[in-house]
Amino acid sequence: MCIGPSAPKDSYLKSDRVIAAAEIADADCIHPGYGFLAENAAFAEKCRDSNIGFIGPTAEAMRLLGDKASARVLAKKAKVPTVPGSDGVIETVEEALPVAVKIGFPVIIKATSGGGGRGMRIARDEQEFNTFFPQAQQEALSAFGDPGLYIEKFLDRPRHVEVQILADQHGKIVHLFERDCSLQRRHQKLIEEAPASTVDQRTRDDLCKAAVRLCRAAKYTNAGTFEFLVTGKRTFYFIEANTRIQVEHPVTEMITGIDLIKAQIRIAAGEPLGFSQRDVKQNGVAIECRINAEDPHNGFRPSPGLIEQFRAPGGFGVRIDTHAHDGYDITPFYDSLIGKLIVHAATREEALKNLERCLDEFLISPIKTTIPFYKQILSLEAFTKGEFDTGFVDRTLQVDTV
Repeated sequence: MCIGPSAPKDSYLKSDRVIAAAEIADADCIHPGYGFLAENAAFAEKCRDSNIGFIGPTAEAMRLLGDKASARVLAKKAKVPTVPGSDGVIETVEEALPVAVKIGFPVIIKATSGGGGRGMRIARDEQEFNTFFPQAQQEALSAFGDPGLYIEKFLDRPRHVEVQILADQHGKIVHLFERDCSLQRRHQKLIEEAPASTVDQRTRDDLCKAAVRLCRAAKYTNAGTFEFLVTGKRTFYFIEANTRIQVEHPVTEMITGIDLIKAQIRIAAGEPLGFSQRDVKQNGVAIECRINAEDPHNGFRPSPGLIEQFRAPGGFGVRIDTHAHDGYDITPFYDSLIGKLIVHAATREEALKNLERCLDEFLISPIKTTIPFYKQILSLEAFTKGEFDTGFVDRTLQVDTV
């Protein structure tokens, strides 16, 4: 159904048009996916006011946890450790600079709404801070319609580990273990894996219990992800919650055998989870690569255009999530993600070998994609040994590839 022109601000971000399309289609509910209005509390309220189910958390929980500043406050009340930072939203650079000085440079400036690295800057001194703060504010306003920012201490070489949660409307909350999302470029996740290879069992238990505790404190329902920075053995800090399904949710599905989207729909329909925490088991290792229409040898510039050949790999333990095919035209208007390659095996070593084979077999032509970049990553001994952190890509690979 046509909901407007190509520009997102004139179509997919127009909630009334999306709801009108659902009404014309006589839809019972709307699943918001993981972009655009997925974490928009006002949209969730409009759905329910229109008697259309919203497959996600309540608007109240979304506001509480989706806003990173209020989520930090709640985390402290729930005795979940947080990174030292500002107590709430900061609106001006004049107000923000003394806070940054008190925390101590380097600091990270973050948009209180949204995600994906937008509205985020690292400032290593006062001069950078004065430059980057208004830039982050403008980017946050453009991307999310909210210029609100907050400040955190920038941690050196942490791992980014997140915990997947499911919570029904009857008070039952379960975690589906953790995912390691440390392989990033400019705060954009590239490779995700589960379980986190460097997290020991005691730290894993502590992380998952902290996520459940925070979920309960927020009275959260449906699927959600609680993200942490891990800086050492048993040392971690809560950074934010994603009040939606994640791009990397297939990784969790592969190691647990639980269909997260199906669970979301059933929870939204008022059904109980149907399983308890002791029923959730980890099985093997899963790794996901995000295949983007970008040129990794030209600053990761977008590579829109016609896909003339699309040949995906297959075989045991291989999953491809994509909308692309021969003759598919990639437009320049939306996110560059065109597919997700997920592999599953008994061990991380076997999963990496399977991933390498799949990347060799994956053919998307003639547009540029990030497949060569992932081949390069897999050739690095530090990555195969699990010796990487959130700054690994930007630090290790030079300008010609990043």
